[in-house]
Amino acid sequence: MAEKTLPYLSNECLESLGITTSDVIEMMEKLILGAAAGTVWNAPKAVLMPGDNRYLMATLSAAEDPPYMAVKSLALNPSNPSRGIPQINSVVALHDADTGVPLAIIEGNWVTAVRTAGLSAVAARHLANKESSVAAFIGCGHQADSHLDAFRQMFPLTEVRAMGRGKANRDRFLEIARGHNLKTVACDDAQTVVKGADIIVTSVTLNYETEAFIDARWLKKGAFTAITDLAIPWIDDSMSAFDRIVIDDLEQERAMAKPMVAKDLIEGDITGLVSGTLTPRQHRDDKIAFVFRGLALGDLALAALAWERYQ
Repeated sequence: MAEKTLPYLSNECLESLGITTSDVIEMMEKLILGAAAGTVWNAPKAVLMPGDNRYLMATLSAAEDPPYMAVKSLALNPSNPSRGIPQINSVVALHDADTGVPLAIIEGNWVTAVRTAGLSAVAARHLANKESSVAAFIGCGHQADSHLDAFRQMFPLTEVRAMGRGKANRDRFLEIARGHNLKTVACDDAQTVVKGADIIVTSVTLNYETEAFIDARWLKKGAFTAITDLAIPWIDDSMSAFDRIVIDDLEQERAMAKPMVAKDLIEGDITGLVSGTLTPRQHRDDKIAFVFRGLALGDLALAALAWERYQ
């Protein structure tokens, strides 16, 4: 019997599928509600940190509707750019959730970027001020790209500010923003980039040896912050300046050896927001943070969207 060759959905293929931020939010919220109802299963991340700045991670999620299981394996190595390859490399294996039969292999870096921005978008839908117009980015890699793409579709953005470790990457990111007719500001320090911004996104490369340099007390009243980097670059003592802090998954956070933020500062998680047990933004002047590791069901959401759009 001839062996079946699994379809491989490359980055170019995935970019051509026309998946919008609205599509991502809809599927994310569907799976989040499914998890609350017991029809979607989302395992905590498995993480290995060998001690040489590598970050190795795997996720697992499955659902009754859509009837898929997604397994993602990812490795982050800060040395990769010097080798001429991306810092992060990953793949998602998509299976039939009932039979376990493999369906496709999906380029994981696209899934990770769009999934992460999708989680931020779900949180922002409930927690950001609707008229937000100035977005600030600390970290100018793929996460900045995907978050800009999501937020420009959701909010009336007029200005984008950016700070990054490398001038070339920062300038590349700001050129993308100018391509969307947005005013751009290149910044050299964290306080300048975040001060007065309505939406802040931090996506600093994961490294527990990073010295914290972002102070939440610098943020304006009413700011919404999407913190994708485990809050490593944020000064611990300043996090109480947020009026509200929401994370992605309380259960997953309890299973982690090192907390992202102090437990007593966390109000709830994204399941509470989507299900309505946690209130959306109530006060215009509240400073609100969404701090997150990433949910495996987010990988499933994007893999399922891509597979169904591909067929």
